[in-house]
Amino acid sequence: MAAVTATPTTRFTTSADGTAIAYQVTGTGPAVVVVEGALCQRSMGTAKALTPLLSEQHTVFAYDRRGRGESGAGNSPCTVQREVEDLAAVLEAAGPEAFVVGASSGAALVLEALRAGLPMRKVALYEVPYILDDSHAAHDAALGRRTQQLVDAGRRGEAVQLFMRTVGVPPVGLVMMRLMPVWKKLCAVAHTLPHDYAIVLPHQQGKPLPDSHLSGVATPVLVLAGGKSPAYLKNAQAAVAAALPHATVRELPGERHMVRGKATVPVLEGFFAS
Repeated sequence: MAAVTATPTTRFTTSADGTAIAYQVTGTGPAVVVVEGALCQRSMGTAKALTPLLSEQHTVFAYDRRGRGESGAGNSPCTVQREVEDLAAVLEAAGPEAFVVGASSGAALVLEALRAGLPMRKVALYEVPYILDDSHAAHDAALGRRTQQLVDAGRRGEAVQLFMRTVGVPPVGLVMMRLMPVWKKLCAVAHTLPHDYAIVLPHQQGKPLPDSHLSGVATPVLVLAGGKSPAYLKNAQAAVAAALPHATVRELPGERHMVRGKATVPVLEGFFAS
């Protein structure tokens, strides 16, 4: 296993294959586990946006998905099942009554964990990045393989660019990102992009979810969509909520795919308390 160095605020749990998964605990109250999306980690993702406000009433468990931040790279090849096991290890540390918040591909990972039967008290999903109808072109089913080839060739920047173009970042925005300090951090975790593609690409082909895909999930779920997000994302959130037996969908006026604490935390707190 790769050596992992902890900061004073980092704790570790061990996944089923022996991989060390780093997490940080902030606040007091009922536990909330935050699951990050592609290229994100607890120092620069959804947890960073939510923790300052969410930790006023909850104990926030923010973790680095494998291969990112202070978590290990993995003692076995990364698959969707390995990432579900990583989340299971964090949930064990958080306790059996933990709430869970997942954003973007992290929300899709939480759905896979729900399908696998992981115990969660309630779940909030922010914009699962599915394409389930013809309101957006299907994504290239070979994106994972193409990205892995770029990473293997040492072309991490190109792998990140491919991802950014795929999710709709305009050329001028991409040029600006390349000039910002965060670009190096994104390229450092480019090798994890194929893991996210493995989770989301099967449901980015413009086809509806299979009827039985989420029918066995008993956990209460809140599905959130940004009011300024594109139609295909709003449609996907409605479809995910409709496929879950105990789910509601809510649109956050003025919001986009990037999670913002001030708009999101009050809604989460209301859902958790209901």
